Amino acid sequence: MRHRKKGKKLGRTNTHRKRTLQSLSNALIENKRITTTLPKAKALRPFVEPLITRAKEDTEHNRRQVFRHLQNKQAVRELFDEVRPRVGDRPGGYTRIIQAGRRSGDGAELALIELVDFNDVPPEGGSSGRSRTRRGSGKGRRSESSSSGAQQDAPEADAGDSPASAASEETDEDAEPRAATA
Repeated sequence: MRHRKKGKKLGRTNTHRKRTLQSLSNALIENKRITTTLPKAKALRPFVEPLITRAKEDTEHNRRQVFRHLQNKQAVRELFDEVRPRVGDRPGGYTRIIQAGRRSGDGAELALIELVDFNDVPPEGGSSGRSRTRRGSGKGRRSESSSSGAQQDAPEADAGDSPASAASEETDEDAEPRAATA
C-alpha cells in the first residue's frame, strides 16, 4: 500500500526519476514553458516551486542549495537573475499546468507547464479560425502556404495552354486539310 507515500514514480528508478525532474526543471527555467506528459508536469511542480521560493532571497547558501538540485550553473544564474525579479511578492504558485490533449503516437496525455509571470507570448494556433475535430491529427491536410501557391498558379495559365484547348486546335487543323483534299 502507498499510504503516506509522496510523489509519483513515473516508471523510473530513484536516480533516473531525479535526473528526469532535474532536466525538466532546467528546461523550464531556461525556456519558461515546456510541453511534456501530464504526470511528469504534475511531478515537476513540487520539485521546482521550492527552488523558486529559495531563489527569492539571493544568498550564497540558497544558490548552493538550488545548485544541489539543478546541477547547472546557467540555470541557477537565470533563476536568480531573471526569474527572481519577475516573481516579486508572489506567495507561491509559480507554475501553471495546462492540459494539451493527447499525443498522436502513443495517446499519452500532454500538458504545457509554464512559469506564471512569463506568459507574454499568446497561445499558438488560437487565431486560425477553424475549429478542430476529433477525426485525426491533421497531418494529411495541405499547409496554408501550399494551397495558396496552387491558387496563384492557376490564374496565370493562359486559356490556350490547357490540354482541352490544345486538343480542339489539333482537330481544327486536321479538319482543314481533309476538307481540302476531298
